[in-house]
Amino acid sequence: MQSKANNSQEPGKKTPTPDAAALKPVTGDDVKPTEEATSPTPTTLGNVLEAVEELWPHSLAEDWDAVGLVTGRTGQQVSKVVMAVDPTLEVIEDAIERGADLLITHHPLLLRGVTQVAGTSFKGEAIHRLIESGTALLTAHTNADSAIGGVNDALADAFGLKECVPLVDSKDGLPEEGLGRVGFLEKPMKLEDFAERVYTVLPAVAGGVRVAGDRTGIIRKVALCGGAGDSLFDAVRSHQADVYVTADLRHHPASEAREAANGGFPYLIDVSHFASEWVWLSAGARALGNVLNDLGHAVEIEISQVNSDPWDFVLTP
Repeated sequence: MQSKANNSQEPGKKTPTPDAAALKPVTGDDVKPTEEATSPTPTTLGNVLEAVEELWPHSLAEDWDAVGLVTGRTGQQVSKVVMAVDPTLEVIEDAIERGADLLITHHPLLLRGVTQVAGTSFKGEAIHRLIESGTALLTAHTNADSAIGGVNDALADAFGLKECVPLVDSKDGLPEEGLGRVGFLEKPMKLEDFAERVYTVLPAVAGGVRVAGDRTGIIRKVALCGGAGDSLFDAVRSHQADVYVTADLRHHPASEAREAANGGFPYLIDVSHFASEWVWLSAGARALGNVLNDLGHAVEIEISQVNSDPWDFVLTP
């Protein structure tokens, strides 16, 4: 067996805080602070919540989800925001060290009900560190997935897709809002070439990219879903997509999808959950900065460089 890690990571070693080049963001532009506000009024957490609601409305969240403010008071002042995928202890400590007043994460810290937040558990410790340091925590999860300019639009842009529509329409949103996206490549490509594009634009993680299908098969219509999307196969087939890109594909749904395709479409590309959603952070930071600036607020926004993908290395034949 040979140890093989994707891109820049060494076998058996996980770099906790890689630089931007290691994570390979979709855009090379640094996220810059918003322009100097004309109003001397300090920016409060309530002001940021107003901007977040405009960008990623709470109404777009799935019924089972837990989005919005987790810790913090709406009246507290916010001058620096850090955005990340996961609210892990490492991400939280990094945000505190950066001097963040607010940490915005894609994934919820408290998705399911809890009966205590004692510091004896890692989630309890996370809550204590946030409160003790005065760092607010805000989650934008499935609302950011479905929103215009959200996770799935960022992923579609990274893959070079055009004429995109939601894979699944939002019941409470605009026609352009919903889970996943379906769009077209500018020109038909071989599956192996498109898989290489996917590999190239995503952050470096140990698990790499897995592909099911004829490597020389020609594709143009692409379906995608940031995060775990193996519950959306019916929608993928109804859109007659040539390939489906998503994360966390389990054995049985993937196997059954390939059996039903009888060797044809849709081909499958399985990527890292973390990587598929990390590409949104830069676009989300720019959008948030623009809205806050329009509201007359100057806030510094940074992207966490902590790689919170849980896998450290992979063994391949």
